[in-house]
Amino acid sequence: MQTRRLLLGFVVLVLLLGAGGLAVAGMRPGGWRAMAAALGDTATPTLTPTPTLSPARTPTASATSPPSPTPTAIPTFTPTPTPTPIPEVVLWAAGDIASCEIDTDEATARLLDGQDGLIAMLGDAVYNSGSEAEFATCYGPTWGRHKDRTRPAVGNHEYQSGEAEPYFAYFGAAAGEPGLGYYSYDYGAWHVVVLNSNCGEARGCRAGSPQEQWLRADLDASIRLCTLAYWHHPRFSSGEHGSDARFTAFWQALVDHDAEVVLAGHDHDYERFAPQTPAGEADAARGLREFVVGTGGRSHYGRTSSAAHSEVWDGATYGVLKLTLRATGYDWLFVPVEGQAFTDSGRGECH
Repeated sequence: MQTRRLLLGFVVLVLLLGAGGLAVAGMRPGGWRAMAAALGDTATPTLTPTPTLSPARTPTASATSPPSPTPTAIPTFTPTPTPTPIPEVVLWAAGDIASCEIDTDEATARLLDGQDGLIAMLGDAVYNSGSEAEFATCYGPTWGRHKDRTRPAVGNHEYQSGEAEPYFAYFGAAAGEPGLGYYSYDYGAWHVVVLNSNCGEARGCRAGSPQEQWLRADLDASIRLCTLAYWHHPRFSSGEHGSDARFTAFWQALVDHDAEVVLAGHDHDYERFAPQTPAGEADAARGLREFVVGTGGRSHYGRTSSAAHSEVWDGATYGVLKLTLRATGYDWLFVPVEGQAFTDSGRGECH
C-alpha cells in the first residue's frame, strides 16, 4: 500500500510539472502538504537506496590436500641365525689288544699315532689277566700312549684280576663308575653308550636289570639324532665264541630308541653284519649294524659258523676300525696294519 501511494504522488507531480509548472509557482505555503493530504499521504516518503550489488565472484575451488598418512614403520626382521654345523668326528675301535708276548699290538698302536679322534677300546685290553703289572708293562708302552683319549669297555680278561680293579684304576674316570663299568658320552653329533657285558659283575644284562634300566633311562635323556653303543661280547658272531643271546635286551632298548651301530670284540676277527632286529632278523629300516673288531693284536681265531646276515668276515688281519661320525650318518673303514691288505668300507645313515 505504501508503495502505491508513493507511485501515485510521483505521477501527479510529473503532470503538474509538465503543465508548465504553473500550479507549482502559484502554490501557497502549505500547498504541498494539502496536496499530499489529498492524496492520503500522511508521511514523507523515505527512499530506500537500491542496494549495490557486489560483483559476482567465481568460486575458486580450494584444493585441500588430504592429510599426509603417517608412515608405517617397516618392520625390522632379525634373521634367524644359521645353526653352526656340528663337525664330523672320528672314533677308532678295536679290542683284544696287548700282550708282552707279541709285537702286533705295537703295529696297531702305530695306526693311531698322529690321528685325531677318540678311541673305543672294546675290552680285553691286555693279556693274560689284566693285572696292574700287565697294564704298566704291556699295554702302557703301546696303546697306553693314547690313554688320554681312550674310552674303554671292560672285557672278561680284566675280571681275572679280582673285580677288575687294575682296569678301573688304570683308566680312572674314563671307565665309568668302578664296579659297574657302564657309562655314556656325547661325541660330535652322536650319543655313545658303553656297556658292561660281564653280566654277573655288572648287575645283570637282562630286561629289567639295573644296567638295562640305566640304559633305557640314558637313551630317554639323550637329544642326539644318532646313537652308537659298544661292549665286549658280541650279540652276533661267526667266530669262535659265536652269538650270545644274553644281550638281546640291550639290543631291544637300542632299537626302541632308533640307535644305529653296535661295536664288540671278544672273537679275534673282523666281521660286519647287515642291520638286524634283536632276534637276528634283517631290518634295513630300524635294525642295528654290528661290527666285531677283535683285531687289536693279541691273536686270530677261525670262523666256526656262518651267522645270518654276516656281510664281511676276515680272520687274518690286524687293524683298527675307523668310524667317521657325521651329523646324520657314518662312514666306516677298516685300516689294516702295515704289510696287510684286507680292508672294508662303506657308509650308513641315521634312523
